[in-house]
Amino acid sequence: MNRRMFMKASMAFATLSGMSGLSTLFSQAAWAEDGIADGSAKRFDFDVLKKMAADMAKQAYGGAPAPLPETLATLTPQAYNEIQYDANHSLWNGIDNRQLDVQFFHVGMGFKRRIRMFSVDGASREAREIHFRPELFNYNNAHVDTKQLEGKTDLGFAGFRAFKKPELAKRDIVSFLGASYFRAVDETFQYGLSARGVAIDTFSNGKEEFPDFTAFWFETPKAEDTTFVVYTLLDGPSCTGAFKFTIHCEEKRVVMEVENHIYARKDIQQLGISPMTTMFSCGNNERRMCDTIHPQIHDSDRLAMWTGSGEWICRPLNNPQRLTFNAYQDENPRGFGMLQLNHDFQDYQDVIGWYNKRPSLWVEPVGKWGKGAINLMEIPTTGETLDNIVCFWQPAEAIKAGSEHSFSYKLYWSGLPPVRSGLARVNATRTGMGGFPEGWAPGEHYPNVWARRFAVDFVGGDLKAAAPKGIEPVINVTSGTLKQVEILYVEPIDGYRILFDWYPNSDSVEPVNMRLFLRTKDETLSETWLYQYFPPPPDKRKYVDDRVMTAG
Repeated sequence: MNRRMFMKASMAFATLSGMSGLSTLFSQAAWAEDGIADGSAKRFDFDVLKKMAADMAKQAYGGAPAPLPETLATLTPQAYNEIQYDANHSLWNGIDNRQLDVQFFHVGMGFKRRIRMFSVDGASREAREIHFRPELFNYNNAHVDTKQLEGKTDLGFAGFRAFKKPELAKRDIVSFLGASYFRAVDETFQYGLSARGVAIDTFSNGKEEFPDFTAFWFETPKAEDTTFVVYTLLDGPSCTGAFKFTIHCEEKRVVMEVENHIYARKDIQQLGISPMTTMFSCGNNERRMCDTIHPQIHDSDRLAMWTGSGEWICRPLNNPQRLTFNAYQDENPRGFGMLQLNHDFQDYQDVIGWYNKRPSLWVEPVGKWGKGAINLMEIPTTGETLDNIVCFWQPAEAIKAGSEHSFSYKLYWSGLPPVRSGLARVNATRTGMGGFPEGWAPGEHYPNVWARRFAVDFVGGDLKAAAPKGIEPVINVTSGTLKQVEILYVEPIDGYRILFDWYPNSDSVEPVNMRLFLRTKDETLSETWLYQYFPPPPDKRKYVDDRVMTAG
């Protein structure tokens, strides 16, 4: 499962042939005086889009799109990257002293979905289509035969990206590209994990689907605005959808207010709301794939959850040896997200991926979401090119054909989540050889008994004030035995480290679920640490001395 391919290419195919209210006719006239939108004016608002999506859901799914011209279909990634949108033809280029602007991505290579784009006048609510034409792009050294594109105004676009002053036409801060994937940055201007419109049957008996965003409508902002509104239509084999994104391009982060209405074409086994896709190759806790010059490689280091009951949970991510899926039951969650909290370059040493700059993504539900579960799927990966982590909210109610479901939420793209508890938080998780005191080695004066050591660091909160009362680590595991439990104050991080060794009590290789939090006699001091450990097979539970010593 190449998640980066899904992020880079539209993998779910659909056509707009069944779109009620969207004419397939277009004007061949010159560009409109007020910008690049050259289509006929049509009334548009969110109610129009919702009706359009509802009507489409009653029709059969259109299937795969028409083939692209050969010169586009055969583009290499290098050639595709040579195609650049001409900033002089950007969507809001005609607005003086504008704070925002939008440019479009060219179709080609794996980007086969022909997405239609519309400009909406906020006052009149009239929408005009923006048709493809080669003069909107600079083809540079892509070696595209533009003669094959002449008159192909129905090619549409592959997606869009948004810019904010003072980086207009230099560095984008929001990108929608491939199926229903989108991303945003914080003040570092470094992209990281992705979000999606919906997830369909990610971990179920059915085949996973990747519905497409097939059309976008952009409300024209005022010159001074740093917020813009875009509407989009979702289409796929199992559902359609109407989305409204209100995108706030703030100084140090991007915040998206999302309202969606999902219309089921057929029964859906697993509907994922506000899905996130990220990458975890290796970190402090999982070093199996860290045989590189980089100490850590990941877009995100943990799943964070603020439950409906008020519990704060930290679940460090894994790169497991086999696909794993966990569902964390909840009711009316207060928030959850994929976080990248370690921003120290020394811990990554990466001047290509810049993982120390990657943003976190926090989901804040608006209103009551009811019962359901935060689902987490972790896929084995051999390197950083694969997005191997998926997370989303799955409502408990069954999704039946003909039903409608609505969800509202906010997405915060920032270095740190917008909310934090007053409790001590997990700073880092480390694992390694156990069964002997720190500073010694297995077999040196101690029995060579295999065990796995865990070190969980907590910082912040009221740990120092609570220390005289006695800090108690509360640890539970689903199998095995815990020994050598210690609590140490660690001055460099001004926090506390909980050390314990896990010993197996059987030959089972089933995952061991671990749970840890700190307390005094009368109060909880920390968020809850959840972890899933995969014991090695019995024949691997031994320490191997691979030293070779020869007489000189």
